[in-house]
Amino acid sequence: MVMRRTTQPLIALAGATLTASLAVSIATVTLPALSREFAAPIASIQWVILAYLVSTTVTIVLAGHLGDQFGNRRVLIIGTAIFALASAVCVGAPTLGVLVAGRAIQGLGGAVLLSLPLSVIRQVASKERTGSALGLLATMSAIGTALGPSVGGILISQFGWRAAFGGLTVLSVLVLGLSIQFIPEMPAGRRDRGMRADWLGAGLLAVTLILYALATTGGHSVPSWIAVLLLPSTALAFVAFMIAELRADAPLVPFSILRNRPTAMALSANLLVSTSMMSTLVVGPYFLSFALGLNDVSVGLVMAIGPMTAALTGVLAGRATDRFGAQPVVTVGLIEIVLGLVCLALLPRYLGVVGYIAALVVLTPGFQLFIAANSTTVLLTAPANQRGLLSGLIGLSRNLGFMTGASVMTALFAATVGSDEITRSSAGAVSEAFTTTFLAAAAATLLAATLALVGQAAAVKSEDGA
Repeated sequence: MVMRRTTQPLIALAGATLTASLAVSIATVTLPALSREFAAPIASIQWVILAYLVSTTVTIVLAGHLGDQFGNRRVLIIGTAIFALASAVCVGAPTLGVLVAGRAIQGLGGAVLLSLPLSVIRQVASKERTGSALGLLATMSAIGTALGPSVGGILISQFGWRAAFGGLTVLSVLVLGLSIQFIPEMPAGRRDRGMRADWLGAGLLAVTLILYALATTGGHSVPSWIAVLLLPSTALAFVAFMIAELRADAPLVPFSILRNRPTAMALSANLLVSTSMMSTLVVGPYFLSFALGLNDVSVGLVMAIGPMTAALTGVLAGRATDRFGAQPVVTVGLIEIVLGLVCLALLPRYLGVVGYIAALVVLTPGFQLFIAANSTTVLLTAPANQRGLLSGLIGLSRNLGFMTGASVMTALFAATVGSDEITRSSAGAVSEAFTTTFLAAAAATLLAATLALVGQAAAVKSEDGA
């Protein structure tokens, strides 16, 4: 009976994680069809992705606050319902603007689906099974990333782009039913009077991230004189956000938590590793297509190997965390990521597709080890009334990394190629840019490893002092 009480909620939480992951990956394959449908430039079409990602990133910490204050089960159910309704809006969107708005609203629900399962895990799973449960969620996220392009491609080819969002509608309704039936009632925390300040923080964070997205990925879609102002405007918005948080009674991102060095280092490492993860998804296809000369089908098959490997190793990574402890597994995972990124930068240039696949097989398990162990490190030391908040901060750091990987790393790749039109670039130039990009990603992950070690040393010192 105890096993059943644990397993049934995990089914609902796994479904929520799968849905949130699919919402990103399945949308990527709709972009060409949307370009034809609405006769819009890529700079406009890309906001179908960016609207969801920005909305999710802004809301993910607030979702953790709401879960702590009003109960995780209630907020999870409401968030899933919002996601389902927004998905239906996307299905029937008559214009691109309505579709983008639907995706932004969908991101509000997606933030809940990403954030709260991590918090609920600590309430439905024992301490000894926490790592395994987190590994399961990481596996479902990887499965969603792997299934999105293939399932979306089939649906679009048979029924059109609206069918992709229709699939998300059906899946989210199913998850809603599972959550209502299987997620147990959970006590809510104290309702702070400072909740209004959280909304102010969320608003300023939204402005900051939208400006950041425009500066790093969409600046070419606005007049050049506005594009020049985007980076300083982003900096000013971030300063305003920090000032608001320092003055807030219940800030969206409490600096008291970030003053905890182990937690701050773990979140910083999560951001850097997520940047590298996203780089493999957005830069890899260019190399496979324009340097190795693979067709679209072959590119898709090679790209699927990473998520498939992640799906196979996610649960094992969780079990390793439970058995050997979170801190050693974080270290091993980061070392493996650095090694895998160096392999990815070098091996494909000499071994072609075989080298690319070999690098992914080395790289992906390292990601899974890090994700499971790093999340466990943060959550196991959290007070019960802050687990939702810290779950949200984990999601925020991850999404900021995704945005950075999709924008800054792509910009680095494009700048190294040296041509706005990649189809006119030589295979050698594309290969050089690919190598440079992933050596930079390896350097960023090495920095993440340094931060993780600093955080672990601070945690040990704190325990010895206690």
